[in-house]
Amino acid sequence: MPDPSSNQGLVGDCAALMHGKDALRGAASLNWEYDKSITAWDGVSVSGVPQRVSRLNLAYRSLAGGIPPELGNLSNLTRLILSGNELSGGIPPELGNLSNLQTLQLADNQLSGSIPPSLGKLSNLTHLYFFGNELSGGIPPELGNLSNLTHLYLSGNELSGGIPPELGNLSNLRSLYLYNNQLQGSIPPSFGNFSNLTHLYLYNNQLQGSIPPSLGQLSNLSYLDLNRNQLSGNIPSSIGNLSNLVILYLSENQLNGGIPPSLGNLSNVQELSLVGNRLSGDIPPSLGNLSNLQRLHLGNNQLQESIPPELGQLSNLSHLDVYNNRLSGSIPPSLGNLSNLRTLSLSGNQLTGGIPFELGNLSNLVYLILSGNELTGGIPPELGNLSNLSRLYISDNLLNGSVPPSFRDLSNLSWFYLAGNQLTGCIPNGLPGKYNDFVDADLRFCAVATP
Repeated sequence: MPDPSSNQGLVGDCAALMHGKDALRGAASLNWEYDKSITAWDGVSVSGVPQRVSRLNLAYRSLAGGIPPELGNLSNLTRLILSGNELSGGIPPELGNLSNLQTLQLADNQLSGSIPPSLGKLSNLTHLYFFGNELSGGIPPELGNLSNLTHLYLSGNELSGGIPPELGNLSNLRSLYLYNNQLQGSIPPSFGNFSNLTHLYLYNNQLQGSIPPSLGQLSNLSYLDLNRNQLSGNIPSSIGNLSNLVILYLSENQLNGGIPPSLGNLSNVQELSLVGNRLSGDIPPSLGNLSNLQRLHLGNNQLQESIPPELGQLSNLSHLDVYNNRLSGSIPPSLGNLSNLRTLSLSGNQLTGGIPFELGNLSNLVYLILSGNELTGGIPPELGNLSNLSRLYISDNLLNGSVPPSFRDLSNLSWFYLAGNQLTGCIPNGLPGKYNDFVDADLRFCAVATP
């Protein structure tokens, strides 16, 4: 214990920690004792002249108690880190008294109750991490007063109600993680004020209404994930202004209208997912300009017209999924230029014409899924060149002819489904494929020639 006459502030810090010790640790051990120098206490750092407790880091210490209100008396504290424990109970409103606090990390515990509005007084706070708890109630509008905040992580809780528009006042915010909650209402248009934001994760909530066009003002945004909500209306064309965007996830909502051609301006985007909406109209040929695109997921919509040949320009594409739409016309031979493609899923459409022999150039292809269309003609022997192919689904089309002997070379093929066509002949002996529907297709293996 320090000398009260020389440093009353540090004496008060010691007293606050000792008063809260038993409540905080639960069954865990902490070496906090009056006869031991505070500089040797677990997780405690002191600094300044005169010395005061400036940091308390007890992350991953198996603490099983609660957060003691006495921690609110550590007036010089700049970092409070209690993440990765088994702390339960509520967050004490007294933490709002820590006027010098810059980092507050309480993530990955079992904390419950609401977020205290008093935390809105922490004017120096830059990092607020509450993810992975059991917090409930609404997000306090007072958090919009944290003008220095750069990272706000409230994901993985049970938060409900609307997202406060006041959060749009956080002009220094770079990361906003609100996913995996029960948030309702609309996305505030004030989010367009986040001029420094790079990460916006709102997925897996119950958000409704339209996507605010103001999000197109977020010139530094790299990651936008709004998956698994109840968003409706059109995709704003202003999203195409997000020149730094790398990830755009809008899947499993109720979005309608067309895919904005302006998305073809997203020159840095690597993953674009619009699966499971009510999008209609055509696939914009401008998407062929996305030279860095690796994954394009457009399945389970109501897209019409033909597949644009321009998609064959996407040299970095590894996954192309447009299954379960209303696409018609033929499969563009230009898709055979996609040398990095691993998955091509075109099933459940109204595609006609033949299977382009150019698809046999896709040497990295693992999944080729063409079932449930109106494809005609024979199976191209060139598909036997696909040495990495694991799954081949061509069932429920209008294909005729026989299975090419070259398919014996598909050594990695495990799934081969071809029933529901007009195929004749026999299955080449030695054809791999553990799972198949040859019996349903009324096809037998060819007889082995006798010497």
